[in-house]
Amino acid sequence: MSAYRPLLRLLRHGTAAARVCRTVTTWSPVGAAFNAKVQRRLDLFQQNVGLFGVPELSSIEGFEVVQDRALQETEQLVEKACRCPPGVQTVEIFDKLSDSLCRVADMADFIKVAHPNPSYREAAERTCINIGTMVERLNTNVELCKSLKDLLDNKEIFAKLDPETRRVAELFMFDFEISGIHLDKKKRKEAVNLNVKLLDLSNQFLMSCHMPNRIEKRVLPEHIHQHFSKDGKYIQISGLHADAPDDLVREVAYKIFLYPNANVMHILEELLACRDKLARLVGYESYAHRALKGTMAKSPEAVMSFLQQITDKLSDRLRQDKDFEMMTEMKTKLNPRNSELMPWDHPYFSGVIRAERFNIEPSLYSPYFSLGACMEGLNGLFTQLYGVSLLAEQPSVGEVWSEDVRKLAVVHETEGLLGYIYCDFFYRPEKPPQDCHFTIRGGRQLDDGQYQLPMVVLMLNLPHPTQSAPTLLSPGMMENLFHEMGHAMHSMLGRTRYQHVTGTRCSTDFAEVPSILMEYFATDYRVISQFARHYQTGQPLPQSMVARLCESKKVCGAADTQLQVFYAILDQVYHGKPQNRSTTDIMIDMQKKYYGLPYVTNTAWQLRFSHLVGYGAKYYSYLMSRAVASMVWKQCFYKDPLNRETGERYRREMLAHGGGKEPMLMVEGMLQKRPSIEDFVNALVSDLDPDFETFIMDSEG
Repeated sequence: MSAYRPLLRLLRHGTAAARVCRTVTTWSPVGAAFNAKVQRRLDLFQQNVGLFGVPELSSIEGFEVVQDRALQETEQLVEKACRCPPGVQTVEIFDKLSDSLCRVADMADFIKVAHPNPSYREAAERTCINIGTMVERLNTNVELCKSLKDLLDNKEIFAKLDPETRRVAELFMFDFEISGIHLDKKKRKEAVNLNVKLLDLSNQFLMSCHMPNRIEKRVLPEHIHQHFSKDGKYIQISGLHADAPDDLVREVAYKIFLYPNANVMHILEELLACRDKLARLVGYESYAHRALKGTMAKSPEAVMSFLQQITDKLSDRLRQDKDFEMMTEMKTKLNPRNSELMPWDHPYFSGVIRAERFNIEPSLYSPYFSLGACMEGLNGLFTQLYGVSLLAEQPSVGEVWSEDVRKLAVVHETEGLLGYIYCDFFYRPEKPPQDCHFTIRGGRQLDDGQYQLPMVVLMLNLPHPTQSAPTLLSPGMMENLFHEMGHAMHSMLGRTRYQHVTGTRCSTDFAEVPSILMEYFATDYRVISQFARHYQTGQPLPQSMVARLCESKKVCGAADTQLQVFYAILDQVYHGKPQNRSTTDIMIDMQKKYYGLPYVTNTAWQLRFSHLVGYGAKYYSYLMSRAVASMVWKQCFYKDPLNRETGERYRREMLAHGGGKEPMLMVEGMLQKRPSIEDFVNALVSDLDPDFETFIMDSEG
């Protein structure tokens, strides 16, 4: 019955939605919910249920309560695991142990970066540190490890376990091994200390990546002051301003934002040194070897082969397409006195060329991509592919951290409620600048036969609606929405037995496949035509505009891809064999070899490379996941992107398993073949091929 309550709530708020939108279009309930301003019911007698429905988190003090309860439950489960005879129950107890800690740590990990109240963020940060310390203690608990090792060593019992249980047991053992469980007591203690130090260094580096740099106003020409924020006699620069039309604004932002900071340089180099020391201590050749175990790529050597093959293919493409020459010509045309192409020019002039060649102006597209229309499109797509609907629910008092957060129930036509998605879509100063998703609670099978429903948060930075219009998305924003929703549905559609491998808790180079695949749906006219219509007139987005948008992405695509290869190779080199030179010297060398634009003196781009923390030695994953997604799209969905049978097979082969199945086996099951590195490279590069039908369509128009 609970699945019907959101519909009743929506009906009550229907008139408010209509008032705000002022449109001739009739929206579905989910579309209307996102095109309307939030109308919270004022109920003075409703109890505060706490963040995400956790009663204790109705106050800051509650973090310590839920933390202490999780730590107490952990002690009990450790004792139980150590007494348990080898069998499936061993793995179940380990997963309960993981779930108990993750439900607190994951929620705190989100709150510490997203909550508008600094006191909540600080309390969440303390909780993250305390839970992280406990995890490191558990990963070096010899007695706990022995209980799992007894199961893995008992070949007869282990062979009788189902494949997912065996894989989860092996993953837990891997966590022990990379923490140095096999070492003597002195070295184990050293491993724990290194892990604790790494946690602290990672947090310090992440915080520094987004900190603004400042310079005295008098140093900069007065006419560009307006482009930056001011702090007394200083100008603050908090980003690259890559889209600024003024060359000087981009140059100033690049040189000042990327100016080297000795303290941050030390933090990064200490972080890399600690990672290397820990990897070698626990028996790996390098941190990259440790990080890539269990991935699709398997080893740094395979990753470097993949990246080098892309580079070789792209070198021909760059000569053929003349990406950098085109950008130089455009810069010369717009600014004849300063025509040398520099790194701060690449994003801007590639965009200018796309817009000019294909008449791509975001303001022409955004009226067709109201947030409600896009959500309606996602709802329709999921219904057709999986039999799943998105239903807007009214959050309870205290359940969400900001008034503009929406809550979606994800409901399957036969399976019922699958989980919840919290949509934190609108810009707030304290939010991280990147669009991202967070797993708040993972799905798992409970002892009573019920299923623990997953909860995720999607975080975007969209503009707020105005008095006269709903939130209107640029094509890039629309794609980002589809991308992040791909992550969410990975969690919703998975039905793993264990939360340790639920949804996106899988190999990093596989985790991006479902989200990148959604980008292909977001640029296919057969999908877009189902929802993209003008918020005022109801007119559909013309097919020729969609075709031009898709083709425009291929302009300078080789240069864009080569830039990503450079980042990925830099990441590999940083995490490979230690080199007796600075991270800046390494970057200069890699930029010269793998990127077509020169290094700018007195800059240190690597100090803003926040992915070095979460994606250390794994930045290549974006490229490999894109290759897999491209192959899945072309082979399985391109012919009919709304085919229910294909959608069900995709869920069955790739989404349902989370990390409970070896990633390449999932890809092989979907493609009916095991792809090679060469297949991946060819898939990536072939995406840059022009579609001549677009040019025919434009000439006919």
